Parts: sequence; C-alpha cells; structure tokens
Amino acid sequence: MNSEKAAEVKVTIRTDLSLLLECLKFQMKCPDLQKQALLTIHSICERREDNVDLLREMGGVSFVYNLSKSSVVRSDVKETALFTLGTLAEANVYCKNYLCRKETFADLAGLLLKEDVPLTQKRVSVYLLSVLVANNSKIKDELKLQECLSYLFNSIHFCRTTSPLSTESTLRAANATQTFQLWASVSSALCGCVNNPQNEEGQRICVAAFVIIKVWLQQIVLLRPEIFQPICSFIAMTVANNSSVQESFSASGCLDTLALVLVRLASVADTSLMSCQLSVTISKTLSACMTENSSLASGLSQYGVVSHLFTLLVSPHLDPEDRLSVLLTLGHCTEASGKTHEEW
Repeated sequence: MNSEKAAEVKVTIRTDLSLLLECLKFQMKCPDLQKQALLTIHSICERREDNVDLLREMGGVSFVYNLSKSSVVRSDVKETALFTLGTLAEANVYCKNYLCRKETFADLAGLLLKEDVPLTQKRVSVYLLSVLVANNSKIKDELKLQECLSYLFNSIHFCRTTSPLSTESTLRAANATQTFQLWASVSSALCGCVNNPQNEEGQRICVAAFVIIKVWLQQIVLLRPEIFQPICSFIAMTVANNSSVQESFSASGCLDTLALVLVRLASVADTSLMSCQLSVTISKTLSACMTENSSLASGLSQYGVVSHLFTLLVSPHLDPEDRLSVLLTLGHCTEASGKTHEEW
C-alpha cells in the first residue's frame, strides 16, 4: 500500500472511530446501539496498534473506561466496555500502561465485591486484569503487584463463597458454570502475576492463597473437573523454580493433599479416562512442586506415590505424549530417597 492510500485509509478509520464515539456519547438511552458501537470499535482495533493510537488520541480509551464504570448505563453495556478495553490493551502497550494504575484496580475490585453485579461482568473484569498483567514490566512494581493480587484474592474469596464445588441443589447449573469460568479467568490472571516472566515477589504473595487451595483440593470431585486444571496451573506457576515457596506449599499441607488426590485418582486410571487425565495433570503439578527440592519429594513415600505413578503409566487411557511427564515425576520421587520401587 502506497503512502497516499495509507493516508486515506487512516483518515477513514479516524472518521469511523469518531462517529462511533459520538454514538457512545449521545445514545445513552439506546444501550443496544452503544453495545454495537463498542463491538465495532473492538473489531476495528483488534490487533491493530495504530488504530488504538487513533482512538487514544481522540480520548476514546478514557471514555470507554469511564463508560465501563458508569452508574447510568446498562450492565451489559458495561460488560461490553470492559471487553473492549481488554482488546485495546492487548493491541497497544501505551493503552495497557494507561489502564495499569491504582484507580483501575480499585474499580475492578469494586465490581467483584458488589453482589448485584452479574457473574459474566465479573468474569470480563478479571479478563481485563489478566490482559493488563500479561507481559507487563510495569506491573512488576511491588505496589502495583500488591494491588493486582489483592483484587485477585478477593476474586478467590468470591469463588469460594459462591461455592463452585458446592453439591447443594440450590446451585443452578448455569450459575455454577459461570462461577467455574470466573475462577478460570482469576487463575489465568494470577498466573500472569507470578510468571511470564517469573516474578518471585508475586510467587511469595500468592502463598496466602494456599489455605484456600488446600480446601478446594480436598473437595474436588470427578464431576467438577472444570475447576481442577486452573487450580493446578496456578499451583505450578506459583511454586515453579522457587524453593522457599515450594516449602511453604508443603508446610500448608497442600503437597500432601495433592499427593492423596493423585493416589485416589490414579488407582482407577485404568478404568476411567477422566481419572487418568486428571492424574496426569496432578503428576505435572507435583513435578513443579519438587524440582530442585528433593527433601519434599522424599516425604511423599508414605503415600505410595511411586506405585500409583506406575499404575498410571500402564493405563490404557494414558496419552503417549503424557508418558514423559509422568516419568519425570517418577524420577523426582525415586531419586530423592534412593529407594526402590518396592520400598515405595
């Protein structure tokens, strides 16, 4: 595209974005039109850093942000505004840094703490936060990291009190699904705070979540595998390459609990595909918990972990690609104590 044509396209996009902002500003009584305008902005700016710059120059990013927390717009408009902000932040680092501030974290935390806010809106707010922390050196500032994690721990508390693992009949299936999805978003954001790249300060702060994680591991059932993978991802990211956090994980009782869950699931891995898949997930998580910390690995001998890992290896449901990860965990366990398979 020659420079003249590119200039014409830029003018056209600027005009389109300007008209869309006008729609957002002057159609406050027409929420459906506002939603459509936001989705069009999303479409124009998705993966287009230059288009986000145009929107930012005309005050569009700040307006969409203010719209997301307005008390006079419909909840689904707020939800769409939050989603659009996530798109803008993903596409443009300047937009991301503009939103990565104390005020934003406080507003997002406020959304979560309000009981009358729909679960879908809470989930989108956590999605926005996960975008802000991903690959963002600015978030490595300890104060900002504390603010992020404080918000996310509020999210964990919400998930816990909403009882995603509840067996009560009053927990409707649709609501449970949304709660699972919210936790998955929270887990993704937490992983962004402690990894990508590794952040030891974030890992240290996340130790506070282990007491809740232990309860969830004890309550996990096969009927609710949706929440299991996010929990294990969070654990693995939090303990990875950090011996002090690994020891805190063990001291909290989480390591023993995780081993017991593995023993329970691996014992039926030959007859249950789901048990086999979850056992592999736990095996990978255990490996992350024991890497370069042999004393923790040797403490698992009391549960017969090695024999159950062997059971997992011969399961007809085991994906060949997962064999290596199971063997790696097996190696950590056996090398730690020098015991034979029979002794374990």
